[in-house]
Amino acid sequence: MSAPRDIARIAVCEDSRTFAAGLRGFLERDDDLRVVCVCQSAEQLLAALPGARPDLVTMDLDLPGMDGVEATRRIMATTPVPVLVLSEHSGRGSERAAAALSAGALDAVPKSELRLDAADGLGAVALRRRVKRLARARVPGLRRNGAGAAGSAAGAVLELKGRRIGAIGVCSSTGGPQALRTMLDRLPADFAVPVLVVQHIAPTFVDGLVRWLDRDLAVPVRIARDGEPLESGVTFAADGAHLVVHGGRLAFDERTAVGPHRPSGDVLLRSLASELGAEAAAVVLTGMGRDGADGLAAVAAAGGETFAQDEASAAVFGMPRAAAERGAAHVLDPPTIGSTLATLHKVGVRA
Repeated sequence: MSAPRDIARIAVCEDSRTFAAGLRGFLERDDDLRVVCVCQSAEQLLAALPGARPDLVTMDLDLPGMDGVEATRRIMATTPVPVLVLSEHSGRGSERAAAALSAGALDAVPKSELRLDAADGLGAVALRRRVKRLARARVPGLRRNGAGAAGSAAGAVLELKGRRIGAIGVCSSTGGPQALRTMLDRLPADFAVPVLVVQHIAPTFVDGLVRWLDRDLAVPVRIARDGEPLESGVTFAADGAHLVVHGGRLAFDERTAVGPHRPSGDVLLRSLASELGAEAAAVVLTGMGRDGADGLAAVAAAGGETFAQDEASAAVFGMPRAAAERGAAHVLDPPTIGSTLATLHKVGVRA
């Protein structure tokens, strides 16, 4: 007897009946995907979740009544399940998608990428494969730190005390915006060490994510500009180019081919290891694949500090697992990583 199929159960929250019907047909072109309910409002979705028991929710943000951002918050607080945001990609829609991602949605796809009229194309097949991977992800929900996390943070702080850190490189992917939000929230407004971030995300959502975090966090957040000095604050890599540090300045690398991502966490972290040596720090957060692991190993080899997100808090443990296997010294949850990093502004930092 053959093993039963591992079918991913999908709940669609979309106020347009036409789009919802097209999306259902698009998803169910794959025999391993099944739409178990279609809801036209967030209120209807929240009521249906306990009975439908979906493995993933596709979430429109423009809904009558409660919007998709608030619906995502409530799902994470009551019935945590992976959420894939389907959003318009420009202007306010970009920032609202960023807010949903920071509230716990795992990923966001512009509706313009959903070629419902080309359901058998290579892009459509790849997107359905992505949906299946997201449906298997775990959602930590509103997990709070316990005594064990506090104890590990205290040990990490003692180990870092007195270290000189010139810059911190961070790499994250699926589930990353929420992990970044909880980590960066522990940094004070006057945090002196530059933080450079590579976040794998649809290009159309990068600006919105940066604007949303800049308003929400104490520490300033911006997008990198080619040639600017390495300065304090949180700086995100721009889309389409690797972010590197050279001669105390940020630079864009549009030529290096490494892995499937541009920008790449590996490229950023290797440049920090080369530029700063033992005064570099590397952080690898939740995500699929292994981007950042080799770069973190380079920082470790140079004598720098290295962190990976722990399995219990990670939506997808692929990237942090690879980083841990390559020698991450501290495997912690994002708030604990942030609290540990926050102590670095109290010690000597390279100008």
